[in-house]
Amino acid sequence: MGDTLPVVKGMLDALVLRAASRASMHGFEITEWIEERSGGELELEEAAVYQALYRLEARGLISADWAVTPNNRRARYYRITRKGRDVLRTETESWLRSAQAVTAVLTGPVTEPR
Repeated sequence: MGDTLPVVKGMLDALVLRAASRASMHGFEITEWIEERSGGELELEEAAVYQALYRLEARGLISADWAVTPNNRRARYYRITRKGRDVLRTETESWLRSAQAVTAVLTGPVTEPR
């Protein structure tokens, strides 16, 4: 992966919620899913993802159950809760509005000051 981008502060939780909204996954699968979905542009530290998972579980935004992986190992599988879906929807709308505003500023015409 060449130069990867850092995850914008405050966005990791939303990215993890998005992954958990797709299917029940364990932490490593969530990390891989986000990295693949970003086309390799985002590279996440597993420790940061697990911290986000614990934070989101404590807030009731995801739930977890123990299960056995295809490699025959026990792992916690995470899935989004109804409350988590509501928060994800709000965070997604806010992010898209912010990204649109920043894009407008950065790509708009530059005029000389008067």
